[in-house]
This record gives sequence, C-alpha cells and structure tokens, in this order.
Amino acid sequence: MDKKEIIARRVSKELKNGDVVNLGIGTPTLAANYVPEGVTVIFQSENGMLGIGPAPTSDNADDTYTNAGGALITAIPGASVFDNTMSFAVIRSGRVKTAVLGALEVDEFGSIANWMIPGKSVNGMGGAMDLVVGAKRIIVAMEHTVKGRPKILKKCTLPLTAAREVDMIITDLCVIDVDHEHGLTLTELAPGVSIEDVKAATQAPIKVSPELKTMELF
Repeated sequence: MDKKEIIARRVSKELKNGDVVNLGIGTPTLAANYVPEGVTVIFQSENGMLGIGPAPTSDNADDTYTNAGGALITAIPGASVFDNTMSFAVIRSGRVKTAVLGALEVDEFGSIANWMIPGKSVNGMGGAMDLVVGAKRIIVAMEHTVKGRPKILKKCTLPLTAAREVDMIITDLCVIDVDHEHGLTLTELAPGVSIEDVKAATQAPIKVSPELKTMELF
C-alpha cells in the first residue's frame, strides 16, 4: 500500500452517512474510492456538482464531468450540476459538513497554507478559502513531509489560506487532532510507525494521546 492509499483509506473512515463532503484535488479525491460499506456520502465539487461518484475507469470515463482540478470524475444517479454561484452558496451557507484538503503547510493551531508558493505561477486560489471557513469540519490529508522536510510546522511560512481552521490532520504516518488554542495531539499511528518517527518528522510541538492507537485502514 503506498502513501496516498494509506491517507485516502484513513480519510474515508471520517465520512459519515448523509454528509455532504468536498474532496480537494489530489490525494483527497482518492477517499471517494474507499467509502465504507453502508455509508452514503454526497460529494461536492466547488466547480458545480453534488453527487460525485468513484474515480472513473477506462470503461466509464466521460469528459463531460471534471472536478475543480480538471480531473475526470463520475456522477452518481441523482447528481446535480450547477454554476459557481450556486456552488459557493452551498459552501458559504454551511451545507458542506466536511472538507478534505491537501496542504503545503499546517501549523500547530490549525492554520493552513495551500494555495501558493511566492514566485511560482498560480492559476488561482480556487475554492479553498471559502471551504476552510464555510465547511463545518476541515481535515487536511497530505504526506507528512516533502523531500524530507516537515509540513507540520510551529508557524506557517507560506501565505495563509486561513488561520486556525483545520480540525484534523491525516498523513501517511499518523492522525493528529488539532485544538485551535492548545495545539496538536497525536491520536493514531500508521502500521509500523513509532511516536519517535512522527516527532522527528514534525516541527511543531505535539502531545501524545493516552488513547493512542494504530490507524485502521480496512
């Protein structure tokens, strides 16, 4: 199992029956492939769809539908398609229960930077700023480090998408709960990962839950 599959499988455990969920581009979209049996989730894309299905295969790929990142998606029976105005009204009205986003950096109190690196070309900030404020719960799904450098920092160095909005961080190493006043708590470890591994790969201070357990992936 590769890093992205570990993250996506664990994210899927956070999806609850009846939730409207936005999956950010990249690794978060993979969570749609692992929704637990018996759980019905309505996936939303900020470019204007409610009712995204599993990732397309070579047999059912249809370029009629794409997500906000331009990747091909599928539509479940009963899905609806609408314009950006309606889509952002859905987000800003609080109807999105959970948003799962990738990130460049997250800090110890849940601030997130995920839309630009100064000096590099940016297509636009997309819907991230609306999602992190409008959705009721924010989960960051990302690899724990980039080229060996921590992405969970004491303080973000890149331009913020939002301050103190992230509620949970799920990486290939662990699961971390975020308290916007008291900081980070390690709650789960991926199979084969130790507390020391996580602390060595994390710049921000992190407490260890007395109920620490192994990440469930199936």
